Amino acid sequence: MSKKNQKKQAIALGYDREKDQAPRMIGKGQGFVAEEIIQKAKEHSIPIQEDPSLVELLGQLEINQTIPSDLYEVVAELFAFIYRIDQNK
Repeated sequence: MSKKNQKKQAIALGYDREKDQAPRMIGKGQGFVAEEIIQKAKEHSIPIQEDPSLVELLGQLEINQTIPSDLYEVVAELFAFIYRIDQNK
């Protein structure tokens, strides 16, 4: 499928260090739902990282599912990215 025909996809992750053992998926969607997730993130100044490979991997999870340990490294890189953005603000 060409990029032109691919639907936009979005994944939302959450982590509450007092409640969660690991980050978890708090939302996912394609097309219109993906656009809404992205819009809400922008409205709340939540950093957005575009990584189609990561979206594909995480898209296999169910909402509220904790990130499996084999994805910790890649998700840790994502949270490091967010931390750097927060530090620069």
